[in-house]
Amino acid sequence: MRLNGEISYRNEEEKEDEMGSVLPPPLPQQKLVVGYALTSKKVKSFLQPKLEGLARKKGILFVAIDPSRPLSEQGPFDIVLHKDYGRKHPEVTVLDPPDAIQHLRNRQSMLEGVADLNLSDCHGKVGVPRQVVITKDPSSILDAVTRAGLTLPLVAKPLVVDGSAKSHELSLAYDRFSLSKLDPPLVLQEFVNHGGVLFKVYIVGETIKVVRRFSLPDVNKCNLLNNAGVFRFPRVSCAAASADDADLDPAVAELPPRPLLERLARELHRRLGLRLFNIDMIREHETRDRFYVIDINYFPGYSKMPGYEHIFTDFLLSLVQSKHKRR
Repeated sequence: MRLNGEISYRNEEEKEDEMGSVLPPPLPQQKLVVGYALTSKKVKSFLQPKLEGLARKKGILFVAIDPSRPLSEQGPFDIVLHKDYGRKHPEVTVLDPPDAIQHLRNRQSMLEGVADLNLSDCHGKVGVPRQVVITKDPSSILDAVTRAGLTLPLVAKPLVVDGSAKSHELSLAYDRFSLSKLDPPLVLQEFVNHGGVLFKVYIVGETIKVVRRFSLPDVNKCNLLNNAGVFRFPRVSCAAASADDADLDPAVAELPPRPLLERLARELHRRLGLRLFNIDMIREHETRDRFYVIDINYFPGYSKMPGYEHIFTDFLLSLVQSKHKRR
């Protein structure tokens, strides 16, 4: 059953012994082996005890892939993230194709799939902020911004997304003269006032889960007149910045319409070829139906998503079930 948006399970296999104590249910026969090649940071955040414990109950075993040994000597795996193994073993489900993942490691190509989407019939409009890419020479930034017709303030983001904390750091440039202080390669996006709230839309296969995060505050004319220079921010959307329980203006806190999110997720899945990603969205302030996608991340921090262990293990099992149906 579902409680407060999370999935709850009651174990029907528990039995009592002669003393009336509850005995744990027998472990199921192992039926799904998932090989993984993750950074130590991702292993720590994703493979938490609550996930591995639930996975074992469902017959799922996570096995680390040893990069020092040929992959063909390891396994066998039912699901794995490895391009060569997927080519030689078509019976294995690969999550996700490395070529598709690479598309999201560059902020220039990351949002291309969103820019030309037409979702006007889905209770809202989705676009991307106007932006320009600077690959070198900070002295050229002002001319590039002028040619692109961008309006200050501008959000500066590293061009390459490599999973490091630095690749998620933001800077906000308030005036033209400070632009040369930025450090290319980077992307400059027009800042869109959005009530200081960001929506993180997690995608796991066909499942969509949305959470609110605090974001950069709105900028008004007074801010522009009284501020100059470049202000640097650490990663904005973090677990400590949850806005789900905050006392927010209902117009700001209202989640994007479900039909819009479903259509957006479906279209991005088709265009990107990915099943594990999240979308960072904002709603333009003082509008109800104008949304912007500002980032797309592959294999995000799912442990910050409520009920992630249930959602993810159900997703893994569904992959095997759908493969059996095709056979």
